[in-house]
Amino acid sequence: MNVQITDTILRDAHQSLMATRMSMEDMEPILPLLDQIGYASLECWGGATFDACIRFLQEDPWERLRKIKRLAPNTPLQMLIRGQNLLGYRHYADDVVERFIQLSAENGVDVFRIFDALNDPRNLETAVKAVKDTGKEAQLAIAYTISDVHTIDYYQQLGRKFAEMGADSLCIKDMAGILTPNKCRQLVKRLKQVTGLPIIVHTHCTSGIAQLTYQAAIEAGADRIDTALSPFSEGTSQPATESMALSLKEDGYDVSLDVQKLEEAANYFREVKDRYLENGLLDPKMLTPDPRALIYQVPGGMLSNMYSQLKQANATDRYEEVLKEVPEVRKDLGFPPLVTPLSQMVGTQAAMNILTGERYKMVSNEVKSYLLGEYGKSPVRIDEAFIQSIVGEHPRIDDRPANHLDAELEKLKTEIGSLAKNDEDVLTYALFPQVGKTFLEEKYSLAAAKNDVNEIVKIFGYTRG
Repeated sequence: MNVQITDTILRDAHQSLMATRMSMEDMEPILPLLDQIGYASLECWGGATFDACIRFLQEDPWERLRKIKRLAPNTPLQMLIRGQNLLGYRHYADDVVERFIQLSAENGVDVFRIFDALNDPRNLETAVKAVKDTGKEAQLAIAYTISDVHTIDYYQQLGRKFAEMGADSLCIKDMAGILTPNKCRQLVKRLKQVTGLPIIVHTHCTSGIAQLTYQAAIEAGADRIDTALSPFSEGTSQPATESMALSLKEDGYDVSLDVQKLEEAANYFREVKDRYLENGLLDPKMLTPDPRALIYQVPGGMLSNMYSQLKQANATDRYEEVLKEVPEVRKDLGFPPLVTPLSQMVGTQAAMNILTGERYKMVSNEVKSYLLGEYGKSPVRIDEAFIQSIVGEHPRIDDRPANHLDAELEKLKTEIGSLAKNDEDVLTYALFPQVGKTFLEEKYSLAAAKNDVNEIVKIFGYTRG
């Protein structure tokens, strides 16, 4: 049996361990080698990479994607996209979703892993159709979580619905590392039975059971697993690629990865990792499994971001309190899966509840929007008295949220005006209006400054040392 591997080293590995801070400068030299290893795909875009590029790294995420495609042309590139949320924190009109997916495909994305934080199929309809229109792979992801309603039967029905919607493959997305081997075995078998589609399993080492879960997944017939090259594996990231590949080969599975090239790539990333440890972006705390994840169900990326935010607020001493508050907030909000953007909403609300000393004294606008139905249907009905205590009698949405959004691409073009040179810039602004606008201003002012210098050199013949 052939087992395929997707490596997350360029996206989820560093998103989970150090809040998505790996720069393109650190990726670029190793891309040609990664392209020769034999991966089923390289996950390199989407998730929080877009935000981190423009907010912290001063990189154009579109240019990052083009560079990766240029330097790794033979390996399918994969992105994570949040359905109607795209990569931002609100729902976007259908025309924005369609244009974003079209440009992502044109710039190099081959596999679109699409999910909705609430597993609401209505929020995936437009994205799936847009991906199918590009001819690329539409991989629909089930956001795995645990509650009274999130049973194997529930997930089986969801998988069947996704197949009917046109999914080319299905991913079991366990962002918190809470999928146990037994549940994984059952889930893979059920999804195979009802869909016949390729099944991919994605988990994290957060709780310390990921390798066992992958073993169970493969024994049950899963076609592919997500791993990370060893320097950026384990802890809140994925299991090590080299270890899984060697173990599976010994068990008789066909794993078509070049082990020697894997080791060369790992050696390169060991040096990169050391630099991030030295500058403090990679906190050693994120490298240690924490079985409490099985209780709190907090995903790796959420853990690293939450810890990073508390560090900025000089409140890391409250980390354990916030961690314990997370499942309480999740219960109040109808047991949403802890995946972006709901993980940020729940995590931020838990932190505010602890740091202000009073639960729900402060409530984010995003949580208010969620309670009004603007993100979709909550898995479990939320207590009406709780909703009213936060948003009062404000009108609620009970159908597809995007039905209430007018086409907005042309409006966004007008808003950003001449600062946007193309639709990519418009979409950067659409996803992150304030940060995106600042990024575009700096991007083009810097480009203008470089042109001025080049003109002086051309006229006066100076060379820069």
